[in-house]
Amino acid sequence: MKIKAALDRIPGGMMVVPLLIAAVINTFAPDLLRIGNFTEALFVNGSSTLIALFLLCTGAQINVKSFGVSVGKGATLLVTKWVVGAAFGLIAYAFAGENGLWLGLAPIAVIAAMTNSNGGLFVALVGQYGSKEDRAAYSLLALNDGPFLTMVALSIFGAMGFVDGMFSFVSFISVLLPILVGMVLGNLDEDMRKFLDKGSSMLIPFFAFSLGMGIDFGAIVEGGLSGIILGLLTVFVTGTAGYFVFKAMKWNPIVGAAEGSTAGNAVATPAAIAAANASFAAFTDIATVQVAASVVTTAILLPIYVGFLVKRMEKKGYSFEREAETEV
Repeated sequence: MKIKAALDRIPGGMMVVPLLIAAVINTFAPDLLRIGNFTEALFVNGSSTLIALFLLCTGAQINVKSFGVSVGKGATLLVTKWVVGAAFGLIAYAFAGENGLWLGLAPIAVIAAMTNSNGGLFVALVGQYGSKEDRAAYSLLALNDGPFLTMVALSIFGAMGFVDGMFSFVSFISVLLPILVGMVLGNLDEDMRKFLDKGSSMLIPFFAFSLGMGIDFGAIVEGGLSGIILGLLTVFVTGTAGYFVFKAMKWNPIVGAAEGSTAGNAVATPAAIAAANASFAAFTDIATVQVAASVVTTAILLPIYVGFLVKRMEKKGYSFEREAETEV
Protein backbone atom coordinates (compact mmCIF):
# COMPACT_ATOMS: atom_id res chain seq x y z
CA MET A 1 0.00 0.00 0.00
CA LYS A 2 1.63 3.24 -1.19
CA ILE A 3 0.54 5.61 1.62
CA LYS A 4 3.48 8.00 1.30
CA ALA A 5 3.21 8.14 -2.50
CA ALA A 6 -0.49 8.96 -2.19
CA LEU A 7 0.20 11.73 0.35
CA ASP A 8 2.95 13.16 -1.86
CA ARG A 9 0.47 13.55 -4.72
CA ILE A 10 -1.71 15.81 -2.56
CA PRO A 11 -0.52 19.43 -2.18
CA GLY A 12 0.80 19.66 1.37
CA GLY A 13 -0.47 16.12 1.88
CA MET A 14 1.99 15.16 4.60
CA MET A 15 0.55 17.97 6.68
CA VAL A 16 -3.03 18.57 5.59
CA VAL A 17 -4.26 14.93 5.48
CA PRO A 18 -3.24 14.03 9.07
CA LEU A 19 -4.53 17.43 10.24
CA LEU A 20 -7.97 16.93 8.63
CA ILE A 21 -8.27 13.35 9.87
CA ALA A 22 -7.53 14.54 13.40
CA ALA A 23 -9.98 17.45 13.08
CA VAL A 24 -12.76 15.03 12.05
CA ILE A 25 -11.95 12.81 15.04
CA ASN A 26 -11.86 15.79 17.41
CA THR A 27 -15.18 17.12 16.10
CA PHE A 28 -17.21 13.90 16.14
CA ALA A 29 -15.37 11.72 18.68
CA PRO A 30 -13.25 14.08 20.79
CA ASP A 31 -12.60 11.51 23.53
CA LEU A 32 -11.50 8.72 21.19
CA LEU A 33 -7.77 9.40 21.63
CA ARG A 34 -7.98 11.21 24.95
CA ILE A 35 -7.37 8.04 26.92
CA GLY A 36 -4.23 9.13 28.72
CA ASN A 37 -0.63 7.91 28.73
CA PHE A 38 1.38 7.60 25.52
CA THR A 39 -1.59 7.69 23.14
CA GLU A 40 -2.86 11.06 24.34
CA ALA A 41 0.65 12.42 24.83
CA LEU A 42 1.56 11.75 21.18
CA PHE A 43 -1.66 12.19 19.21
CA VAL A 44 -3.39 14.93 21.25
CA ASN A 45 -0.91 16.89 23.34
CA GLY A 46 2.27 16.33 21.36
CA SER A 47 2.26 19.29 18.95
CA SER A 48 4.40 21.64 21.04
CA THR A 49 7.03 19.02 21.80
CA LEU A 50 7.12 17.68 18.24
CA ILE A 51 7.37 21.18 16.75
CA ALA A 52 10.14 22.02 19.20
CA LEU A 53 12.05 18.90 18.10
CA PHE A 54 11.40 19.80 14.46
CA LEU A 55 12.88 23.25 15.08
CA LEU A 56 15.93 21.73 16.77
CA CYS A 57 16.50 19.41 13.79
CA THR A 58 16.03 22.34 11.43
CA GLY A 59 18.35 24.55 13.46
CA ALA A 60 21.09 21.95 13.11
CA GLN A 61 21.03 22.50 9.34
CA ILE A 62 21.74 26.23 9.62
CA ASN A 63 25.20 27.48 8.92
CA VAL A 64 25.90 30.42 11.23
CA LYS A 65 27.43 32.31 8.32
CA SER A 66 24.04 32.63 6.64
CA PHE A 67 21.77 32.97 9.68
CA GLY A 68 21.25 36.64 8.88
CA VAL A 69 19.23 35.62 5.82
CA SER A 70 16.80 33.71 8.02
CA VAL A 71 16.41 36.70 10.35
CA GLY A 72 15.73 38.95 7.36
CA LYS A 73 13.05 36.62 6.05
CA GLY A 74 11.44 36.29 9.47
CA ALA A 75 11.36 40.07 9.94
CA THR A 76 9.86 40.53 6.47
CA LEU A 77 7.13 38.01 7.23
CA LEU A 78 6.39 39.59 10.59
CA VAL A 79 6.13 43.14 9.25
CA THR A 80 4.08 42.16 6.18
CA LYS A 81 1.59 40.18 8.26
CA TRP A 82 1.19 42.94 10.82
CA VAL A 83 0.91 45.84 8.37
CA VAL A 84 -1.76 44.13 6.27
CA GLY A 85 -3.73 42.92 9.29
CA ALA A 86 -3.56 46.29 11.03
CA ALA A 87 -4.63 48.07 7.83
CA PHE A 88 -7.74 45.92 7.56
CA GLY A 89 -8.43 46.48 11.24
CA LEU A 90 -8.32 50.22 10.62
CA ILE A 91 -10.74 49.82 7.70
CA ALA A 92 -13.04 47.81 9.96
CA TYR A 93 -13.05 50.59 12.57
CA ALA A 94 -13.50 53.33 9.97
CA PHE A 95 -16.49 51.68 8.27
CA ALA A 96 -18.09 49.94 11.25
CA GLY A 97 -21.85 50.39 11.59
CA GLU A 98 -23.81 51.59 14.58
CA ASN A 99 -23.49 48.14 16.11
CA GLY A 100 -19.68 48.48 15.99
CA LEU A 101 -19.33 45.74 13.36
CA TRP A 102 -17.95 45.77 9.80
CA LEU A 103 -19.44 43.15 7.47
CA GLY A 104 -20.64 41.49 10.64
CA LEU A 105 -17.09 41.36 11.97
CA ALA A 106 -15.83 42.84 15.22
CA PRO A 107 -12.81 45.04 14.31
CA ILE A 108 -10.85 43.60 17.21
CA ALA A 109 -11.42 40.12 15.71
CA VAL A 110 -10.08 41.33 12.36
CA ILE A 111 -6.85 42.56 13.93
CA ALA A 112 -6.43 39.53 16.19
CA ALA A 113 -6.97 37.02 13.37
CA MET A 114 -5.06 38.75 10.58
CA THR A 115 -1.94 39.78 12.53
CA ASN A 116 -1.47 36.41 14.25
CA SER A 117 -0.31 33.32 12.37
CA ASN A 118 -0.36 29.58 12.99
CA GLY A 119 3.29 28.69 13.61
CA GLY A 120 2.69 24.95 13.33
CA LEU A 121 1.00 25.35 9.95
CA PHE A 122 3.78 27.64 8.76
CA VAL A 123 6.46 25.18 9.85
CA ALA A 124 4.66 22.28 8.15
CA LEU A 125 4.20 24.09 4.83
CA VAL A 126 7.70 25.55 4.78
CA GLY A 127 9.08 22.19 5.86
CA GLN A 128 7.65 20.73 2.66
CA TYR A 129 8.25 23.55 0.20
CA GLY A 130 10.98 25.74 1.70
CA SER A 131 14.67 25.58 2.46
CA LYS A 132 16.34 25.19 5.84
CA GLU A 133 16.91 28.92 6.15
CA ASP A 134 13.21 29.46 5.39
CA ARG A 135 12.25 27.18 8.27
CA ALA A 136 14.58 29.05 10.61
CA ALA A 137 12.68 32.27 9.85
CA TYR A 138 10.02 30.96 12.23
CA SER A 139 12.15 31.94 15.20
CA LEU A 140 11.25 35.60 14.70
CA LEU A 141 7.57 34.92 14.08
CA ALA A 142 7.05 34.19 17.79
CA LEU A 143 6.55 37.94 18.12
CA ASN A 144 3.07 37.71 16.58
CA ASP A 145 1.85 35.14 19.10
CA GLY A 146 -0.68 36.44 21.60
CA PRO A 147 -2.20 39.90 21.99
CA PHE A 148 0.96 42.03 21.79
CA LEU A 149 0.84 43.11 18.15
CA THR A 150 -2.95 43.47 18.29
CA MET A 151 -2.51 45.93 21.13
CA VAL A 152 0.19 47.80 19.24
CA ALA A 153 -2.24 48.26 16.34
CA LEU A 154 -4.98 49.44 18.69
CA SER A 155 -2.66 51.90 20.37
CA ILE A 156 -1.63 53.34 17.00
CA PHE A 157 -5.29 53.80 16.10
CA GLY A 158 -5.77 55.70 19.34
CA ALA A 159 -8.28 53.08 20.47
CA MET A 160 -6.27 52.26 23.57
CA GLY A 161 -2.93 53.00 25.17
CA PHE A 162 0.01 50.63 25.15
CA VAL A 163 -0.22 48.20 28.07
CA ASP A 164 2.96 46.88 29.67
CA GLY A 165 3.31 43.24 30.53
CA MET A 166 1.28 41.81 27.65
CA PHE A 167 4.35 40.51 25.83
CA SER A 168 6.85 38.23 27.46
CA PHE A 169 10.43 38.30 26.19
CA VAL A 170 10.89 34.92 27.86
CA SER A 171 8.17 33.49 25.59
CA PHE A 172 10.08 34.70 22.55
CA ILE A 173 13.32 33.15 23.79
CA SER A 174 11.52 29.89 24.56
CA VAL A 175 10.64 29.57 20.87
CA LEU A 176 14.11 30.55 19.70
CA LEU A 177 16.08 28.28 22.07
CA PRO A 178 15.47 24.89 20.34
CA ILE A 179 16.72 26.38 17.07
CA LEU A 180 19.80 27.77 18.80
CA VAL A 181 20.56 24.40 20.42
CA GLY A 182 20.27 22.74 17.02
CA MET A 183 22.52 25.37 15.46
CA VAL A 184 25.21 24.77 18.08
CA LEU A 185 25.09 20.99 17.60
CA GLY A 186 25.09 21.20 13.82
CA ASN A 187 27.94 23.67 13.62
CA LEU A 188 30.07 21.78 16.12
CA ASP A 189 29.65 18.38 14.48
CA GLU A 190 28.88 17.72 10.80
CA ASP A 191 27.83 14.14 11.61
CA MET A 192 25.31 15.45 14.13
CA ARG A 193 23.96 17.82 11.48
CA LYS A 194 23.38 14.91 9.08
CA PHE A 195 21.82 12.79 11.83
CA LEU A 196 19.32 15.49 12.86
CA ASP A 197 18.47 16.31 9.24
CA LYS A 198 16.52 13.06 9.03
CA GLY A 199 14.07 14.27 11.68
CA SER A 200 12.81 17.36 9.86
CA SER A 201 10.47 15.79 7.31
CA MET A 202 9.61 12.74 9.44
CA LEU A 203 8.03 14.82 12.22
CA ILE A 204 5.63 16.82 10.01
CA PRO A 205 2.66 14.38 9.82
CA PHE A 206 2.86 13.67 13.54
CA PHE A 207 2.67 17.25 14.78
CA ALA A 208 0.11 18.03 12.06
CA PHE A 209 -2.17 15.32 13.49
CA SER A 210 -1.72 16.70 16.98
CA LEU A 211 -2.57 20.21 15.73
CA GLY A 212 -5.71 18.82 14.13
CA MET A 213 -6.83 17.45 17.49
CA GLY A 214 -7.20 21.06 18.57
CA ILE A 215 -9.58 21.91 15.70
CA ASP A 216 -13.35 21.60 16.01
CA PHE A 217 -15.40 22.07 12.83
CA GLY A 218 -18.19 23.30 15.07
CA ALA A 219 -16.27 26.56 15.44
CA ILE A 220 -17.15 27.39 11.83
CA VAL A 221 -20.85 26.95 12.58
CA GLU A 222 -20.69 28.98 15.78
CA GLY A 223 -18.68 31.77 14.19
CA GLY A 224 -21.09 31.85 11.27
CA LEU A 225 -20.53 33.32 7.85
CA SER A 226 -18.67 36.31 9.28
CA GLY A 227 -16.02 34.07 10.81
CA ILE A 228 -15.57 32.27 7.50
CA ILE A 229 -15.19 35.65 5.76
CA LEU A 230 -12.50 36.54 8.28
CA GLY A 231 -10.69 33.29 7.47
CA LEU A 232 -10.95 34.00 3.73
CA LEU A 233 -9.52 37.50 4.23
CA THR A 234 -6.65 36.11 6.29
CA VAL A 235 -5.68 33.50 3.70
CA PHE A 236 -6.18 35.45 0.50
CA VAL A 237 -5.12 38.92 1.70
CA THR A 238 -2.26 38.30 4.14
CA GLY A 239 -1.13 35.12 2.35
CA THR A 240 -1.14 36.77 -1.07
CA ALA A 241 0.61 39.84 0.31
CA GLY A 242 3.36 37.63 1.74
CA TYR A 243 3.62 35.79 -1.58
CA PHE A 244 4.23 38.94 -3.60
CA VAL A 245 6.56 40.55 -1.04
CA PHE A 246 8.78 37.46 -1.05
CA LYS A 247 8.60 37.28 -4.82
CA ALA A 248 9.75 40.90 -5.03
CA MET A 249 12.64 40.07 -2.68
CA LYS A 250 13.68 37.16 -4.99
CA TRP A 251 12.87 34.66 -2.20
CA ASN A 252 10.63 31.59 -2.34
CA PRO A 253 7.12 33.13 -2.55
CA ILE A 254 5.49 30.08 -0.98
CA VAL A 255 7.20 30.92 2.31
CA GLY A 256 5.48 34.31 2.27
CA ALA A 257 2.11 32.74 1.47
CA ALA A 258 2.54 30.25 4.33
CA GLU A 259 1.89 33.08 6.81
CA GLY A 260 -1.74 33.43 5.69
CA SER A 261 -3.32 31.74 8.70
CA THR A 262 -4.72 32.43 12.16
CA ALA A 263 -3.16 30.72 15.19
CA GLY A 264 -5.26 28.89 17.73
CA ASN A 265 -3.92 31.08 20.53
CA ALA A 266 -5.43 34.13 18.80
CA VAL A 267 -8.81 32.92 20.12
CA ALA A 268 -7.76 34.19 23.55
CA THR A 269 -6.69 37.62 22.29
CA PRO A 270 -10.09 39.41 22.51
CA ALA A 271 -10.52 38.34 26.13
CA ALA A 272 -6.96 39.37 26.99
CA ILE A 273 -7.48 42.83 25.51
CA ALA A 274 -10.86 43.22 27.23
CA ALA A 275 -9.15 42.40 30.52
CA ALA A 276 -6.69 45.22 29.88
CA ASN A 277 -9.34 47.67 28.68
CA ALA A 278 -12.98 47.17 29.64
CA SER A 279 -14.20 49.23 26.66
CA PHE A 280 -13.70 46.14 24.47
CA ALA A 281 -15.68 43.81 26.76
CA ALA A 282 -18.91 44.17 24.75
CA PHE A 283 -17.26 42.59 21.70
CA THR A 284 -15.36 39.83 23.46
CA ASP A 285 -17.82 36.98 22.85
CA ILE A 286 -18.52 37.65 19.18
CA ALA A 287 -14.85 38.37 18.46
CA THR A 288 -13.80 35.13 20.14
CA VAL A 289 -16.08 32.89 18.06
CA GLN A 290 -15.18 34.76 14.86
CA VAL A 291 -11.47 34.29 15.48
CA ALA A 292 -12.11 30.62 16.29
CA ALA A 293 -13.91 30.22 12.96
CA SER A 294 -10.98 31.89 11.23
CA VAL A 295 -8.56 29.45 12.87
CA VAL A 296 -10.45 26.47 11.46
CA THR A 297 -11.09 28.06 8.05
CA THR A 298 -7.45 29.02 7.52
CA ALA A 299 -6.16 25.64 8.75
CA ILE A 300 -8.20 23.97 6.02
CA LEU A 301 -7.94 26.54 3.25
CA LEU A 302 -4.33 27.72 3.45
CA PRO A 303 -2.74 24.35 2.53
CA ILE A 304 -5.12 24.15 -0.45
CA TYR A 305 -4.24 27.70 -1.51
CA VAL A 306 -0.52 27.00 -1.10
CA GLY A 307 -0.95 23.83 -3.16
CA PHE A 308 -2.56 25.89 -5.93
CA LEU A 309 0.34 28.38 -5.85
CA VAL A 310 2.88 25.54 -5.90
CA LYS A 311 1.28 23.98 -8.99
CA ARG A 312 1.21 27.39 -10.66
CA MET A 313 4.90 27.95 -9.96
CA GLU A 314 5.88 24.43 -11.02
CA LYS A 315 4.22 25.02 -14.39
CA LYS A 316 6.59 27.96 -14.78
CA GLY A 317 9.59 25.73 -14.08
CA TYR A 318 10.17 26.32 -10.36
CA SER A 319 11.59 23.27 -8.57
CA PHE A 320 10.68 22.90 -4.91
CA GLU A 321 12.83 19.81 -4.50
CA ARG A 322 15.91 21.88 -5.21
CA GLU A 323 14.66 24.64 -2.91
CA ALA A 324 13.96 22.28 -0.03
CA GLU A 325 17.37 20.63 -0.33
CA THR A 326 19.35 23.86 -0.49
CA GLU A 327 22.10 23.88 2.15
CA VAL A 328 22.66 27.05 4.12
